[in-house]
Amino acid sequence: MPGGHEAPVFARAIIIRAQRDPVDQILNKRAPAEYPIADVLARRWSPRAFADRAVGETDLRTLFEAARWAPSRSNSQPWRFLVATRREPREHERLASVLSDRNRRWATRAPVLALGIAQVRDGDRPLLHGHYDVGQAVGSLLVQATELDLHVHQMAGYDRQAARELFGIPDDFEPMSALAIGYLGDLDSLPEDLRERELAARQRRSTHEFVFTGQFGSSRA
Repeated sequence: MPGGHEAPVFARAIIIRAQRDPVDQILNKRAPAEYPIADVLARRWSPRAFADRAVGETDLRTLFEAARWAPSRSNSQPWRFLVATRREPREHERLASVLSDRNRRWATRAPVLALGIAQVRDGDRPLLHGHYDVGQAVGSLLVQATELDLHVHQMAGYDRQAARELFGIPDDFEPMSALAIGYLGDLDSLPEDLRERELAARQRRSTHEFVFTGQFGSSRA
């Protein structure tokens, strides 16, 4: 310290906690936004460590109520969701069984697993915006989850054909993203390699890299 004075005991304790407490780091993993964004968006992130704490049925239904009110082309609402909680161990295990080995290492601890499904055909007519609209529904679900202090981690790593066969998904529907839903848990529940990823700084492309004017690739300065 300047002048040779030591920091007060309480201040040293705060410094030590900041240095040693990885849980504090993940509890405060806000987006380092370049421009102001809504607080709920800044707080949303996708952990792998989930607490052994059930999600109440009312809160669970609230998540899908938020998805229900997402926009869609011509109000077609092409989203469907398969959902299982750990209160339904057989169904939870069935959903977990289609996940990749890498995702099963952590996702089975989540109290809720879900699978987003898009309607891609209506009879002979293709629904070209089905995938997009399911993404909008899940986006609404993510915002609502954050408002409830819940977290959602979306997964592309699962066996789509196995899911189709196991759950009887019709041909005019397509499995999209798997979801793990729950409360933030103990970092020590994860394997070491995943703990490191959990603590990594959040990164995104700058808006200059994907917002264009005039023609594709021409950055909006």
